[in-house]
Amino acid sequence: SVLGFTNLRVSLKNTFTNGDTINGRIIIETSKEIRIQLLIFIAQGKARVCWSEHYGQYQHYLTYTFQTYSNSFTGTGVIGKGRHVFPFSFKIPDRKLPSSFKTSIGKIVHKLKAELHQSMKLTKKAKVHFTFVSKADMDIPGLMEPQYGCKDKSVKVFGSGNISMDVHTTRMGYKQGEGLQVTLDVTNHSSRAVKPKFILYEKKSFFAQGRRKVCTNEILKEKAEAVASSSKETVTKVISIPRELPPSILNCSIIKLEYRLKIHLDIKYTSDPEIKLPIVILPEVPAVKQPPAPAGFGFEAFGSPNQPVWNTTPQQGPQPMDPPPPYGAYAMYPPNSHSDKDSYGF
Repeated sequence: SVLGFTNLRVSLKNTFTNGDTINGRIIIETSKEIRIQLLIFIAQGKARVCWSEHYGQYQHYLTYTFQTYSNSFTGTGVIGKGRHVFPFSFKIPDRKLPSSFKTSIGKIVHKLKAELHQSMKLTKKAKVHFTFVSKADMDIPGLMEPQYGCKDKSVKVFGSGNISMDVHTTRMGYKQGEGLQVTLDVTNHSSRAVKPKFILYEKKSFFAQGRRKVCTNEILKEKAEAVASSSKETVTKVISIPRELPPSILNCSIIKLEYRLKIHLDIKYTSDPEIKLPIVILPEVPAVKQPPAPAGFGFEAFGSPNQPVWNTTPQQGPQPMDPPPPYGAYAMYPPNSHSDKDSYGF
C-alpha cells in the first residue's frame, strides 16, 4: 500500500495565517484488502535550534525543540483494493504562533503528517510543510509610539569641540513595503565635518541550554550630505522597508528575529557616535478566500461504494508555548566568543 498527501487545496503561495482552515486529502492506494489498525492525521508547529561551539579541538552541539501546537484525528477500519481518499479539515489555532522561519542554525516549521498503522507491519508515514505567517501582533508595547534617541560626542584628537545628535522616528512598527521616516538633528560645534549614515539591519538570536548565538546582517544602507563644522542641520530620510523582508518574530522562546535602525555620524580619526532604535516589521497577510470544508470534521472516506463508516475521534493536545525572553533578559546569556558575534551590539 502507498500512503501520501495530494491536493492539499492550498493557495498559490501555500501561505496560511491564524484561524485559517486547511482542507486536504490523504490518499491510500492498496493492491488488496487491508485492515487499518490506525490512521492518524496530525498538524504540528515546531521550532528547533542547533549549533556547535569550538573549545580547542572539541565541538559542543546545542539543540532544543519545542512544539507550538498539535491536533490529531484518528480512524480505524477495513478498506478494499484500489485507491481510497480521506478528506480532512484543520483549523489553525487563532492565537499567537510564530511564523515559518528557516536558517542553518534554527527553524520554525509548520506541517501536516499522516501515519498508517497496521498490525505486524511497519508504520507508513507522509508529511507536507506549509508556510505560516502570523497575523500582526498589535499588542507589542510601544509599537505605534514615536521612538527617540540622543547622543553627545567630544572631539579631542586632531580637533576639538562637541557634537550632538537627536533621532526621531514616527513609530516602531511598520508593514512590509512601508516607508520608515527618520529625522536626525545634528548640532556640530566641532572643528570637523560629520557625515550621517543610516543602516537597517536584522538580528537573529538563538537560545539553547542557557547559551545564545547571535547573527546580524545589513538590509540596506543610506547616507546624507555632510554637516559642516560649526553648523546645525536637520536631516529627514524615508527608508523603504523591502516587501520581501520577513516579519519580526518576537513570540518564540528559542528563536527571535529582530530589526534595528542604526544611525551614526562618520567622523574621521575618532569613534563614531551612534544610536540604535528598535524596528518591528509587521506582516501584511492578504485575505485568502477559504475553499469549502469537506462534509463532517476529521476524516470522511469516499471513492468506493463499499467504503466503511469510520469511527473518528478528535484528539487535541495543544501545548502552551513558553513566552519569549524579555528584552532585559539578554544580560543573562554569556556573550559569543566566535566569529558570528553581533558586531552591532544590542
